[in-house]
Amino acid sequence: MMAFQPVEICVYGADVLCPACVQLPSSKETYEWLEAALRRKYPDQPFRMVYVDIFQPPADDERKRALAQTIVEEDWVYPVVVIEGTVVAEGNPRLKTICAEMEKYGYRSS
Repeated sequence: MMAFQPVEICVYGADVLCPACVQLPSSKETYEWLEAALRRKYPDQPFRMVYVDIFQPPADDERKRALAQTIVEEDWVYPVVVIEGTVVAEGNPRLKTICAEMEKYGYRSS
């Protein structure tokens, strides 16, 4: 098996549903669904899942704070899924798109 660096997958969202997402799962539900789906798809390949509240981003991470601020100020549809700094989904994320990005980093589905 090829050795690789575990990627960080960030789900940016909020407890309040965005106006365009009324019929969709919450950001937290999306985060939990995505983590479970990816752990099934890549069972022995580590990755790090992080949830970032766009209204209370971590004080110690300038990149996450800056993106959270952009999402709020520019009215992005959230949740926003970011893999290693690349925005891969906005609104209702597609697993296929996220997996395609992960496979660029050497992940292989089981």
